[in-house]
Amino acid sequence: MNSRDRVLARIDAVVPPRPAAEIAAGRAAIERDYLRRHSTGDVLDLLADRIAHYRATVRRVTPAELPGAVAARLAGRVYAVPGGLPRAWLARADPDLLVEDPPVAGLDAIDGAVTGCAVAIAETGTVVLDHGPGQGPRALTLVPDRHLVVVEAARVVADVPEALERLDPARPLTFVSGPSATSDIELSRVEGVHGPRTLDVLVVA
Repeated sequence: MNSRDRVLARIDAVVPPRPAAEIAAGRAAIERDYLRRHSTGDVLDLLADRIAHYRATVRRVTPAELPGAVAARLAGRVYAVPGGLPRAWLARADPDLLVEDPPVAGLDAIDGAVTGCAVAIAETGTVVLDHGPGQGPRALTLVPDRHLVVVEAARVVADVPEALERLDPARPLTFVSGPSATSDIELSRVEGVHGPRTLDVLVVA
């Protein structure tokens, strides 16, 4: 038995674990009559407004315009491409500047990453990654200085409760609300400290 198991065993001795059925019943009994959404307007307009508020760039494009918009943002820079990303999105990008599934050790030499997302929350302007196909591992979108996210309209929800219903809590989830920024030192905003300095979002509808 390792140290972790010994600690957990001591906790179980004081607070015995409850049967899974009992836990599920307790969760089902919780009242969830809270407001599920705060806005009734166009969720795509709201998402774009909230993302722009975070000093990220956002543009709405049609599916036909998407390859050109992606190519324009990738132009002249080396971008990481995760496995599972739709190839149609990259149809007009320079293939010599795309690196598919680069190793973590090589991410410092890459300018940015282009990914899809699991869901986007209009009310908070948040893009959520669950690091499935087309999103890559967490390091892919945290180490490079730029992150280009393609958000399909079908993945946009109005508010947090709707987003959580679509997400699998067993997966690693990354919530992205604008470029990485902190004001910890003398209340001066510094971007790019613990994630991409530049966030570009293309909303496809």
